[in-house]
Amino acid sequence: MTKVYIYKSCDSCRKAVKWLRANGVPFEELAIRETPPTRGELQSMLKSRGDELRALFNTSGRDYRELGLKDKIGAMTFEEAAELLTGNGNLVKRPFVIGDGVGLVGFKEAEWVTALGS
Repeated sequence: MTKVYIYKSCDSCRKAVKWLRANGVPFEELAIRETPPTRGELQSMLKSRGDELRALFNTSGRDYRELGLKDKIGAMTFEEAAELLTGNGNLVKRPFVIGDGVGLVGFKEAEWVTALGS
C-alpha cells in the first residue's frame, strides 16, 4: 500500500490527495507532523531522489529556517538528517509518498502521472 504523508493545511498535500482519489490510486494517508516517515522510508526516498539529501527537507518551512539548516545540510550525514526528520515532521518535504517502487516528494502532477499512472 502506498503511504502518503501529508499536512492537512498544506495546499500541495490537498491537491495530491485530490489527484490520488480522482485517479483511483489506493493509499494510506498519514499525518506527517504526528507520524513522520521512518528512517527506512527516508532511506528509500533518498535513493529514489538520487541521494540528494536536501530533497527530503521542507526547505521553505519555518523550522528549517530557524534551525539554520540551509548552511548545515551540505555537511550533514544521512544519520544526522534522519534524526532531525523522524523527530520533527515539519522538516519533511510534503507530500511525502512512499510505496512499492514509488518515492515522491512535493506535488508535481507530471511526475506523479509517470510514477503512479493516471
